[in-house]
Amino acid sequence: MRYTLDIRGDFDKSLLFWMERFVKSKLITLSNRHVSENEQLSKIIGTLNKGLKNISELMSLAKDARNIGLIGVNIYISPLEKFYTYASNIGFESLKEIDEEILSEFLASQTGSLSDATKKNWRMALVSFFKHIDKQNEDANGHSHQFRIELKNWGGLGGSRGQKLPAYMHKDELSRFLQAIEEVEFRPYAQAKNRLIIKMILYSGMRVSEALELKVKDIVKEDGFFVFQIRGKGNKPRVAIIKTHYLEKDLAEWMSIRNSQNPLLFQSRTNKPLTQAYVSYIMDKILLIAGIRKEKNGAHMLRHTFATLLYQKNRDLLLVQEALGHADLNTSRIYTHFDKERLKVAANVMDDIK
Repeated sequence: MRYTLDIRGDFDKSLLFWMERFVKSKLITLSNRHVSENEQLSKIIGTLNKGLKNISELMSLAKDARNIGLIGVNIYISPLEKFYTYASNIGFESLKEIDEEILSEFLASQTGSLSDATKKNWRMALVSFFKHIDKQNEDANGHSHQFRIELKNWGGLGGSRGQKLPAYMHKDELSRFLQAIEEVEFRPYAQAKNRLIIKMILYSGMRVSEALELKVKDIVKEDGFFVFQIRGKGNKPRVAIIKTHYLEKDLAEWMSIRNSQNPLLFQSRTNKPLTQAYVSYIMDKILLIAGIRKEKNGAHMLRHTFATLLYQKNRDLLLVQEALGHADLNTSRIYTHFDKERLKVAANVMDDIK
């Protein structure tokens, strides 16, 4: 079904309406394989169909959707919330007044302190939102307004010159971190679970999302190793392997208390899937005990730490690519920047000059 662009005769209400339609489309098209409460998802979609009073209600529904397993929705909702506030304060009378220049100004004013990766997500969210409107709006004569938003020339991204090397832990920091894992205190039900998920990411380099999506059936014990069947980006399968003695105690303790009816390996006390925000909370507590502060303290730093140590130990870029599940070898190449032994060779270049 198609709708008039300024459907409610009021800019703020029209913008909210299209955001409702867009979020609903994402809830329907995002992977729902980890949604544990289908009735709750149906309720959220039904509420969107009825229409909302304000942007806060939309944010609340998006949060509910994320909590039941639709993690990807948060990539879109935060930029949309900020844009709603930004555009409402300008005083537009029609959505037709929005163009690429307005959106570029919005991104420039709102994303200055964000990483390039997050800026790219904001750009993607806006482009996707306006493409959705392009396809779904139509007036009484059968004509549609086309925004044709691409933002290809938005200058907010730093590009290759603005890239920073990923944060990772040096060996002395890693020793303190491993000790802190054992010392930090969580609630009894979560103690083994929290240690286990952090160790799995650290010892294999798997992504946080990959760890959260693991099912019990995806783990096999084989010749002194735990073998994990992982579904990576693009639903591509790969294998991660961790020596059993790193995980055996925590895994056994967690398996003895988790809800055996839930196929997911990790679950909350109320039998819901864990979120990336929860893993970030665990990381914060452990890093605080270890006395470690980095520019980026999220659990993704564990993946960078694993990859850095792997390359330093083996000097095998293809191994790093395979272990991390990178589609492109160039993505793995960043870890060569940490290879001080190679740079020491460069430091000797003037030794033979008299």
